[in-house]
Amino acid sequence: EDLAADEGVDLIVVAVRADRHRACLLPALAAGKPVLCEWPLGTGLAEAEELAAAARGTRTAVGLQARSAAPIRYLRDLIADGYVGRVLSTTMTGAGGLWGPTYGSYAAYTLDPAYGATLLSVPFGHAVDALCAVLGELRPVRALTANRLPRVRHARTGEIAEKRTDDQVVAVGLVDDDAVATVHYRGGPARGDGLRWEITGTSGELLVTCPGHLQHGPVRIRGGRDDDRELTDLPVPARYDRSSGLAAPAGPVAEAYALLAAGDGAVPDFEHAVRRHRMLTDIAESGRAG
Repeated sequence: EDLAADEGVDLIVVAVRADRHRACLLPALAAGKPVLCEWPLGTGLAEAEELAAAARGTRTAVGLQARSAAPIRYLRDLIADGYVGRVLSTTMTGAGGLWGPTYGSYAAYTLDPAYGATLLSVPFGHAVDALCAVLGELRPVRALTANRLPRVRHARTGEIAEKRTDDQVVAVGLVDDDAVATVHYRGGPARGDGLRWEITGTSGELLVTCPGHLQHGPVRIRGGRDDDRELTDLPVPARYDRSSGLAAPAGPVAEAYALLAAGDGAVPDFEHAVRRHRMLTDIAESGRAG
């Protein structure tokens, strides 16, 4: 409350655990201070809707920083400029890092969905938001979720714990002009690329890879058009860099701050966060229904 009331504070950043966002955000919003909140906005859709309602009339931003990153903005322009022609399909696969067969004390809370930090809400949510930034909103038509590892081992002590969060999330839907989209995230670390994203069209193909999470980077873009037999690297032009050359993982966050300061509306707000929470809720419900 004291921080929110301080006239010397220009922006309040909430970067605590998701289940503690609400307690930090409500005093800040009541004071009318601009707020940047880490993703996910809340522990679920209902909390996100409550926070967005409390924020009306206040400048807000949510930390879905992948869409602010230079490679993703460049990729969006490649698609808009017709690099692949008409988009026919896209396939994204990723590894969560967490939610695998072992866990650490620092991440024990991710085993319980009540804390709001799940494979679906965090890595899947960040990645699918970037997909939507590039190709348009994903309209999920079917989903599959599974908890294949209900008992996991502490990496140091060997203690066995119950895991109640899913470690497999698959969503199938449509984007753009009814292009077919498939997104599959699995729990656990990756051997090789942590993310692989293919976009195919009538006249070309793009391949996006990242060693870890898309919102952290670094991101590599390769493409091929028409008669190209090989994919070639497509370096991000310097004009897209708003981070003063900061390396990953700081770069995408710095890009988001720069865009927020510029005030051009490129950084998603709390209303956007509600739309994303609603999509993830639809996917979870479809997954449970089988």
